[in-house]
Amino acid sequence: MNQTTVINKINDLNYQGIKEAYLRQVEDTNYNQLNFDERLYNLLEAQEIFTHNKRVATNLRASKIKDRQATVEDIEYSAKRRIDKQIMQSLITMDFIRNHQNIIITGKTGTGKSYIAQALANRAILDGFKVYYIRVPTLLENIKISRAAGTYTNLLRRYSRFKLLILDDFGVSQISADDATNLFEIIEDRNEINSIIITSQLPVSQWYEYLNNDTVADAILDRVVHSSHRIELEGESMRKLRSKINKI
Repeated sequence: MNQTTVINKINDLNYQGIKEAYLRQVEDTNYNQLNFDERLYNLLEAQEIFTHNKRVATNLRASKIKDRQATVEDIEYSAKRRIDKQIMQSLITMDFIRNHQNIIITGKTGTGKSYIAQALANRAILDGFKVYYIRVPTLLENIKISRAAGTYTNLLRRYSRFKLLILDDFGVSQISADDATNLFEIIEDRNEINSIIITSQLPVSQWYEYLNNDTVADAILDRVVHSSHRIELEGESMRKLRSKINKI
């Protein structure tokens, strides 16, 4: 049996990772020092890495995350921001997703709410979780359209596929009583099953009044606020700080 036959069989099985590793073994004589089991393990490990990376790339595209460069390693822990590093390190393990818990990130415009949410989301994808990012105004508009088109059930089913849903910019625009109800249904559909990260300029203390629907406000606060990890950002706008640095 020759190498062409082996490669053709690998191609038939669509084992791209194994193919690349096999070609490396053929070309690099150092692999001759390894025994059969070691070389086989190298091939299998290469396929595992290839499959993982392909899955990550697919999930990243599907996530609609805007900042794919956001990383948990680059989160700024300056004293003025008042971020509890110990809490963040706990969240970075992604146990909050495994335990079906939520996160609320609040702070003024520019303090880095979306960056932290997307950094956590990017880490979640690397760890194998399916993630979806959407701004709350866009979500509410999509719900209205789906209800009018009779596809609302399909929309709920679509969002339910994601282990982590990022709801960015909660509270940036006025919300009707119907909007509050629609938002609650999204949250209720995920309650104790999947996780949510909500970012908001509004302090949580103002959410009840903002939601404009007492019954729904009670339900949302009960399901999300009272049982969520909380990150309350303070300090100067990160955008302004970066602008100052760039001018120096």
